[in-house]
Parts: sequence; structure tokens; C-alpha cells
Amino acid sequence: MSRPAFPIDVLLPDIRQSLAVHPRLVLEAPPGAGKTTQVPLALLDAPWLEGRKIVMLEPRRVAARAAAGFMSQQLGESVGGTVGYRIRFDNQISARTRIEVVTEGILTRMLQDDPTLDGVGALLFDEFHERHLAGDLGLALALDVQASLRPDLRIALMSATLDGERLAQWLDAPRLSSAGRSFPVEVGHFPARRDESLEVQVRRAIEHALAQHPGDVLVFLPGQREIARVEAGFSPSPTGRGVGERVRRSDGNSDIGGFAEPSSDASRHLLPEGEGKAQGIVMLPLHGELPIEKQSEALRPDPQGRRRVVLATNVAESSVTLPGVRIVIDAGLAREPRYDPNSGFSRLDVVAISQASADQRAGRAGRVAEGWAYRLWPQSQRLEPQRRPEIAQVELAGLALELAAWGSDALRFVDAPPPGAIAAAKDLLHRLGALDGRRAITPLGRRMLALGTHPRLAAMLLSPHDERERTLACDLAALIEARDPLPQRGVQRSDAWAERWRALAAFRSGRVAGDANRGALAAIDAAAKQWRRRLRIGAKPVDDAPAHLLGDVLLHAFPDRIAYQHVGDPLRYQLANGRMARLFDDSALYGEPWIVASELRFESKDARVLRAAPLDEARLRRDFPERFSETDAVRWDGDRRALVASRESRYDGIVLSSRPAGRPDPAQAAQALTDAVRDLGLAALPWTEALSQWRQRLLSLREWMPELALPDLSDAALLDTLDEWLRPAFAGKTRLDALGAEELSAALKSQADWNVRQQLDRLAPIRIAVPSGMERDIEYRHGEAPVLAVKLQELFGLADTPRIADGRVPLTLHLLSPAGRPLQVTQDLRGFWERTYPEVKKEMKGRYPKHPWPDDPWSATATHRAKPRGT
Repeated sequence: MSRPAFPIDVLLPDIRQSLAVHPRLVLEAPPGAGKTTQVPLALLDAPWLEGRKIVMLEPRRVAARAAAGFMSQQLGESVGGTVGYRIRFDNQISARTRIEVVTEGILTRMLQDDPTLDGVGALLFDEFHERHLAGDLGLALALDVQASLRPDLRIALMSATLDGERLAQWLDAPRLSSAGRSFPVEVGHFPARRDESLEVQVRRAIEHALAQHPGDVLVFLPGQREIARVEAGFSPSPTGRGVGERVRRSDGNSDIGGFAEPSSDASRHLLPEGEGKAQGIVMLPLHGELPIEKQSEALRPDPQGRRRVVLATNVAESSVTLPGVRIVIDAGLAREPRYDPNSGFSRLDVVAISQASADQRAGRAGRVAEGWAYRLWPQSQRLEPQRRPEIAQVELAGLALELAAWGSDALRFVDAPPPGAIAAAKDLLHRLGALDGRRAITPLGRRMLALGTHPRLAAMLLSPHDERERTLACDLAALIEARDPLPQRGVQRSDAWAERWRALAAFRSGRVAGDANRGALAAIDAAAKQWRRRLRIGAKPVDDAPAHLLGDVLLHAFPDRIAYQHVGDPLRYQLANGRMARLFDDSALYGEPWIVASELRFESKDARVLRAAPLDEARLRRDFPERFSETDAVRWDGDRRALVASRESRYDGIVLSSRPAGRPDPAQAAQALTDAVRDLGLAALPWTEALSQWRQRLLSLREWMPELALPDLSDAALLDTLDEWLRPAFAGKTRLDALGAEELSAALKSQADWNVRQQLDRLAPIRIAVPSGMERDIEYRHGEAPVLAVKLQELFGLADTPRIADGRVPLTLHLLSPAGRPLQVTQDLRGFWERTYPEVKKEMKGRYPKHPWPDDPWSATATHRAKPRGT
């Protein structure tokens, strides 16, 4: 086929030359520039490539297939020749393939399996602005490979909405920018009416757009569910009114753009009666779960010449071209991963898009001619400028496992993973058996990684040994990953996994309960089949299983959420992580001694069990014998304000039974008292005013003179280090009030060595000499200026405000009357003498005649006494 011209063409020589002399590149090119399909082809014969492969990362499967298909067409070949693709469950490459378009998980596996990337000369990261977690990880691994093993490897980041300058500086790479191919796009807002659903608003906008403008329509919706609802809202109607027909209101005026809200019948009509199909309209969905042939329909013009309305998720934002589109309708929403603490997974939530995404979506209307973009949110609504990277807002167990397999955490990330999230992920992986005590990956961890799913599900899929349980594990993995097939009843949904699994088993036998979602069950069944195929399970799924067997399988995915019934309250459970949880009053799990909770809603007191299954204690003891123990425990009893020693039978953090023990072990007692302070707070300790002032002096000086690097004695720091400085002071004690003030002082001051104490006494003294010859105390409060309270007569002759901390910090003077009452608060003593003292003298001289009130305080003698008799 003849090759079309693209705006990126003029930049292709510069791209080749840049990569010839520098191993990294940042390329900015707007939608339609041709970067996705033209850059890989332009690099194929680059001398530095030496005949090796180019691997291009595409975040989305739709875009990966489309890009490979378009490049193959340009070469006059089929996909799988020079250009091929690899995505999950689909591989179209051959021995001839030199350009591989892969999705993010595939690239990570390539790097983990062969860190040298033998036979690969260049990695292209397309649409890097989407900042998916797998893309960030892939780049970090690639940079590590380039730095240590393959300095000849070329790496290019390509995107339409990159913060190119920042990335180029971070990457130490040249930055090239291409012009785009676009026409003017008129952007307007099409607000919802009162109490109008998204689907109805979209329907109105489509009808308005089709009537007012030429060309195909691209509608951006959050996901499949919304696409299906909009599709279902359009069907032939008996009214004969066609889409785009002007509807007049009873008052004679037209609505927005000449349209009133259509009747329920008129709004559902897409193909006007009496018109042939050539003049009709076809509606097409576009999302990543569609079969390839269905996706292809949306990516090519209609063969019968009909206008198209493409209902798409954000897969249509970039990397795919939809011919004929001149109108964009944007709901301003997308489903993006967010960490869900209830389930312990990252879930897809509907969120507002960024301004960069909104601009990119609108630009889709101007690819072939001038276009129009309708935004379905108020013009006053402000969007975030850029999309937040996934690494900052998703659960990181999968990332932590990848890093453990790589053997290093010291990778260069554009945005580093949050330390707290990584620590929590490693703790979970240790519980799952994927990491050992040294946080190194185990053989089980490597098998889990190979499955390419969340580590919780991988652990569950690999744990069973008999075929029956293996098929159940596949069913449960599919159920957990899917949307709930059961409807909500009243204010809540059923909390039993058994009910969902039985609905799946009934679907397989052709019996579907009236309230179950047949489509959701079909998708779950298909996903379970894929898991059985991947795990090479030849057995058919079981059609009957007791509820506890589901829990026996689930416990390997959620070992931290195994729970035991409270002795005094059958609705309360203690979790293996030490927290408490509660069932709903009408729970299907009522009365079960052991459960495993896959979903919890964390609340201030007890978590709420949202989804769980019963389990067999014998199975728990068989699978996790090392987690059962008999231990002596010492705890602080807040009611009795005393230590209690007991002999406990435990499963992880669950106390199964407890009986009184003898005298507490001294080390355990010291730890329990330390933990009591951690819970009660530092105020529970015997502070004296002198010790509090010593701490305030050190905190203040640490702030005033950070170069001294004084120890941090803030509340947070002291609570974090209680085991280091306070626990030794509790040695031999069994009561909290046995710790004396002197012992507390010695424990606290142990954190400051001799040099620190010397600096503290010199730079933040307890008291200061004043002109009267007396020494007066300085009061310190961290975050405030230090205070010197002194009688006014004691400062005669002193011109300027005293300072401490090598003169950096002026004291706040509380100038007192002879009776000790405040007359003035100031940090400007000179200004007080000049401007305020005359008025104070006039008022105070008659009230305190026995004390000096000289006309010239600068030369007067300071005193702390009254005037001698007879003067």
C-alpha cells in the first residue's frame, strides 16, 4: 500500500541521528503525528541497531494490535512478519519479526527472564504519559540493564502529553518535539439537567451532535458498563422520529442547539424509519475486552457508508486512529486503578480525568477536518493538570515481588514508590511465603511471579494439591477479579462467597437464579477456564462443594484476614493481624468459629466483614502449623493500671485461649510497660518542669541552628524510639508509676552526649544575667520565641534586647512592674525606652513611689530593690 504522509516524517532523521549518538531520547508528538507507527519503521535499518529487534511498549492491547496491523500494512505484510505483537493470551510473532509491539506486563517478563535482552537493540515506551505502574517498572528495569549490562541499548520515551523538559533532565536525554496534524476544534460544555443520569445526558449530546454537525462521533465513557447502558438506550421506536430531527418545545423555543429532551421513545431511535441503511447510523463499542474483529470494526470506516457513533473507553485517547471522527463527546471520566483497603487489591474506580487527557480527547475531533468537542461537565469544574502516576496510588505487592526477583530495590523510578506502601507490600509477601525472613524471593515467590497476577491470587492458585481444590481456586480467582454477579439486597450484598460460587455452578448447569447477572457469570466462567488452561488443569470444575472448602482455598490468599470468633460476641472476630472485625446482623456466616475475610471495610473500631467464607481449623493447622504457638505474654491492663501475665495459645495475632501465669518475665514486663506508654502517650510519664524545659530548649535550638544536627526529641520521634531510650529504664519494674522522675530524666538525656549538653548550656541557657546583677530564668516553648520575664528597673542602662543562640534569636521581654505585673511585651528594648517608657513612667511613678523612675533610663543604675529610705 502507498505510505501516507505524517507530521513526524520531517523529524525522523533527527530521531535516527539522536539515537546514533545518545542512548536515550524523549520524544513529544501530539496525537496524529504518526510517532507510534512511523518511528519504529524508521529505525529498522539504523546502523546502530545492527539488525536487532525493536520492542515497543504499548499500554493497551487495542493499541498494540492496531499499531502492529498498520505497520504491517505499510510493509505489505501480514501481522507476524516483520512486525508482530505480544499481549496476554495472544502472540503474533515469528522468526522474521523485528518489531515487537508488547503490552506492559510482557515487557517486564522479557526483562526478568533475560536481563541482557539478547537480540534487542531498542526499547520504545509509547504513551508514557499514562504512567501505568508496569510502564514505570519496565523503564526502571531497562535503565538498570542499560547502566550495568547493555550500554548499547537504546531507550526512547514517546508521548503526546509528556512533561518533556522534566523527563529529559531526569533521564539525561535529548528532547525532540514534533508538530501534530490537527484542525481547529470548537470546545463547548453540555451540562446535565437536574437528576439526569450520565447515560441520558450522553444520549442527548449524541442526538444534538448528529443533527448539528457532519462526521462520525466518538464518545468517551468510563467503562464497559456505561457503554452497554448507552447502547441499550438506543433502539428502533414506533414514533418514526429519527435521530437528529428537531424537536420543538411547547413554548415554541428550541432547547440547546435546537433540541428539547426527547421522549423516551424518540431518544431510543437510531435508524430513522423509511431511510435505507446507507443513510443510517451505526453504533460501535470500543474497549479492551472486545474480540479483535469487533475492535477492528471501530478502527475502520463503515463499509456501507453509514455515520458511526463509537462508544469508547480511554483506549481511544491515544495510539489508535478512528477515521472520520469529527465530533467528540467526553464524559470526563475514566476507570483507573486505586488501592482498595477493603479488599487489599487495587480496584478500578471511576475518577475525573486530567486536563491533559481532556485536551487529548478533544483533539481527536480535529484529525481529519475542523471538529467539535462537547464536555459533559460544568465549565466551572477544574481538572488536575496531569494524571497522577499509578505508583503513588495503587497497592504495590506485585511491584515488591518484581523488585525482589530482580534482586535490587535501588532502581531509578521517575516517581519513587512510597516507602510505607512498599513496606506493607513486603510484609504481605512474607506472609504469603513469597519472601523469606531476609525479604529475599523464595522458590514459591518465583512461581507466583510467573503467573502474572496479584500475589494473593497467585499464592491461592498454587497452594492446592488435588484437582478438586485446584479447580475451585481457579473459580475463586475469577470471582474475586470480576464484578459481583449477585444483586444488592436492601442496603447490602450477601457476605458469603459460597452464594456466589453456587451461582456460578448453577450457570454452568444451565440453571441461573432469577436475580443473578448472566453476563457477569459468563465472563467469570470464561476467566476460570483460562486459569485452568494456564495451570494445565485437565479436570472439569466441580459442581458441588461445602462452604468451608472455599475458605480452605481462600486462606492462602488472605492469611492476614483469617479470623476467629470472639468468645463473648458471636458477631465479632479477631483477625490474624490483631484487629477486630464484625459481621452484619443478618450475616450468612453467623455461628462460624473460623472465617477468612477477603473484603473488609475498615472503620474506627471494628472492621466490617463484606465478603468471607468459613474454614476448617484442622486444615489451618495442617497448612500453617508454624503459626500456632504457646507463649507467655505480659500486657498492660488499662483498667487496673497494672501488668497482667498469662499463658496464651495463639494463631498469629489471634488469642485462642489464655490462662493466668506467674510473675512476669522482666524483659517482657519492660516491653509491656513501654508499649503502654506508646498507647497512653508521653504524658503518662513523670515529667518535671525542669526536664520539660530541658527538652524544650533542645527542640528550640535544633530548629534555630540546624547545622548542629541535634537529636530529635519531638513527640513523634520519642514515640518512634521508645524501645531504644525508655525500655531500659523499665528494667526490673512491673508498674508504670515505679519509674521515677530522675530515672526518666536520665533516660531522656541519654540521647544527648556531652558535646550536645555543652552546646545547649552555651547557646540556649537556662537563665541569663541582667544589668541588676541578678540572673533570671528564660522560659522556652518549641515553636515560639524564648521569654525573659524581668522587672523593668533591672534593665536600666541596657540599650538592646538580649539575644541567645549566637545572637540569632532575640528574647521576648516581659517587662514587669515592681509588683511583678506585666507592663509591656516587646522584642525591641531600644524602641521601648525611646517611645513607650515615658508614658509608663508617668503612670507608674505615682503608684510605686519607692522605686526609681529616672528620666534617663539609659544612664540609670539598674536595681532589683526599692530606693533607699530618705531618697
